[in-house]
Amino acid sequence: MDAKQSLDALSALGHEGRLAIFRLLVRHAPDGLNAGDIATALNFRANTLSANLTVLSNAGLVGSEREGRHIRYRADLEAMRRLMGFLLEDCCGGSPEICRPVLDEITCRC
Repeated sequence: MDAKQSLDALSALGHEGRLAIFRLLVRHAPDGLNAGDIATALNFRANTLSANLTVLSNAGLVGSEREGRHIRYRADLEAMRRLMGFLLEDCCGGSPEICRPVLDEITCRC
């Protein structure tokens, strides 16, 4: 991931509603949710949800797939991994033990 992609992702997540959407989709990974379920869970109007999903999608954080009349959205966990890797790329100045608590915190506890 390069600096431009990272800035796009961070900008997309820098909005309360989009962050809530992304976190909800992470909780439902890998299956994702259809737009109606997202709107219901977060009490969003359809047009607000659609605009926010577009921003997240354009930032590469969310993917979608049509299922008949519905669209299922999924968090792109690989994109988040790349973003975290970019942010921590120069971490620790050659002392990995300094980063260990950060890495432990972001490790999936599934």
